Amino acid sequence: MSKTKAGTRTATATFDTADRPEKIRNVALVGHSGAGKTTLAEALLAATGTVPRAGSVVDGSTVSDSDPVEIAQQRSVALSVCPLEWDGVVINLLDTPGYPDFTGELRAGLRAADAALFVVSAADEIDPITVSLWEECAALRTPRAVVITKLDAPRADHARTIAACQRVFGGADGQAVLPLYVLDGDSALVGLLSRSRYDYANGFPPQESASDADIDDERAALIEAIINNSEDESLLDRFVSGEEIGLEVLVDDLETAVARGTFYPVLPVCAETGLGLAEVLEVLSGGFPSPVEIDLPEVQPLYGTDTKVVECNPSGPLLAEVVRTTVDPYLGRLSVLRLFSGTLTPETQIHVSGHGGAARGHPDHDVDERVAQIFSPLGATLRPIERAIAGDICAVGRLGAAETGDTISAKSAPLLMAPWEMPEPLLPIAVQAATRADEDALAKALGRLTAGDPTVRIERHPITGQLVLWCLGEAHADVVLERLRATGAHVETVPLRVAVQETFTAEARGHGRLVKQSGGHGQYAVCDVVVTPLPRGSGIEFAEKVVGGAVPSQFISSVEKGVRTQLAHGLDQDHVPIVDVRVTLVDGKAHSVDSSDAAFQTAGSLAVKDAAVNGNLTLLEPIAAVDITVPDSHVGAVLSDLSGRRGRVTGTEPDSTALVGMERTVVHAEIPDAELVRYPTSLRSITAGTGRFTRSFARYDLVPANVAASLRTPGSA
Repeated sequence: MSKTKAGTRTATATFDTADRPEKIRNVALVGHSGAGKTTLAEALLAATGTVPRAGSVVDGSTVSDSDPVEIAQQRSVALSVCPLEWDGVVINLLDTPGYPDFTGELRAGLRAADAALFVVSAADEIDPITVSLWEECAALRTPRAVVITKLDAPRADHARTIAACQRVFGGADGQAVLPLYVLDGDSALVGLLSRSRYDYANGFPPQESASDADIDDERAALIEAIINNSEDESLLDRFVSGEEIGLEVLVDDLETAVARGTFYPVLPVCAETGLGLAEVLEVLSGGFPSPVEIDLPEVQPLYGTDTKVVECNPSGPLLAEVVRTTVDPYLGRLSVLRLFSGTLTPETQIHVSGHGGAARGHPDHDVDERVAQIFSPLGATLRPIERAIAGDICAVGRLGAAETGDTISAKSAPLLMAPWEMPEPLLPIAVQAATRADEDALAKALGRLTAGDPTVRIERHPITGQLVLWCLGEAHADVVLERLRATGAHVETVPLRVAVQETFTAEARGHGRLVKQSGGHGQYAVCDVVVTPLPRGSGIEFAEKVVGGAVPSQFISSVEKGVRTQLAHGLDQDHVPIVDVRVTLVDGKAHSVDSSDAAFQTAGSLAVKDAAVNGNLTLLEPIAAVDITVPDSHVGAVLSDLSGRRGRVTGTEPDSTALVGMERTVVHAEIPDAELVRYPTSLRSITAGTGRFTRSFARYDLVPANVAASLRTPGSA
């Protein structure tokens, strides 16, 4: 933490890019939706003179929530960058959404950040969604500090919230979650290390004075925790013997522990009154690590080059990553970059590389482009800058091929970074263009959508033919559809069809006869087939047992082609494909003049259709293997819900990754796809937003008779 006094702290609003990475801090604001992240960011921007006054979430006037969807819903749905300067340090605040449907934006923010300011409301309990956000940070070992907000709310309880943070976030491995300051009334804080009182009665910045508050117990607990996390093993003995440990030594060890992720300082803040803002700025600028102290993501050279990037160095090879993509009405596609190495200037020739996203509608691409202009983003405001150095965050316009998650490197030394893990979209939404004239507009809109939101998976289903957008939840789906329509594409949602199949339940014989004579060469082909059911997953087999050349050998393959085409197309008006059967050609007739390839294809298709009339068909539906993770308190409700979804529980086990005191259970089950269409929404409802699940294809299985009719009806799911 900064060792300067309140009266000597400086704030500027020049937004000059820092001259070296050590003067940059990239900090993600993380917390549950409604915890006060955006309000805190506004207060910090106003306190440092970045904006003339703080905006309001209710009024839709905040810097970070500029999207029309965010203003309407009064919550963040996208990552936003809010740079400010304090005491000579450039602090890039990355305001991340706290709602589970926008976890992709959160992970992008954590990728761009080197530390996280975890925001908890003093008026609310620490719920499992907040815990899941903490786990997102913990998975990346992100250094964190906890900010307790809304101290002026009617139900605020600062002491209770600190105790909850210590219980939930402390863990069992010696991690410390302790306050650096205690409240002294409604408008003042007392520093536990400095013993100073910071009075905000007259607003920001506070007036500093000596404090006579009784803080010995809290101070001793803090010092002991710092010493326990110190690399100097002699400090504990000196402290126990009664020696007074110097403030500078404690602050240095505290900074090291925070950067290492073993100590999480807790700070009280009231954004409305300004209480605690100076202390938060001190932690941001002095307590969090700079980019040079953070390990770089895994990088590999492309095309056999030997370029290596080992540190955050402005003089090193250019290496950056696209962490957000938007479409500006004037600048076109706008890419927000986090620079990990090198220096970016206008007119730079760069290489854009994106790999590994083909399954989500992002084909691999490698393109050379030119950087036109560079900006420092302040929410939706873009301010031109002359350069951006390693460790900084900037925005670049008109990169036609760049998508979120892409690697930016020098044209002469192309590189590829290992991508961050994206959440799996599990809510399918079937869409179509409102009219045929809208199809081109929809295709272009989908291209823009996938460039900016890698959490969306776009699928043209091979069986149903439907265009399906896989989203993270209802809120995410609403935002996706709103953004599609904002581009001018008239999009309609339609009921989702389940990709059912059919099979034979018993052996059946079929006769196919095509005899036509209309002058000249006619058409003549006769086929007799036997259709035999096979075990699940066998597919389609074709065999022939023709005796005496009843069907000439040159037409055997024609019969097979007609059979396979008809089975793939289905045998009735529902066009449900037939699977898991063997079709054996046993007899037929041919004509020396009128028989042809086309005739025997038709006869083969007629034969299997005739077999369907004589035999029994049954419907098959896809079954998914599902792993559902829920707090123990919701296991009963989840199991009850599964029974109503024709689900079969295959086992349960404790979740070994759960934090202490937040026990969870993983339920393994098999559920028909038809029952999973709206399951993300239902699971969130029955578990108060705390449940999550993964799914994978297991097999096709027989459909109960009472369900088959509904699945045959298009859109019944």
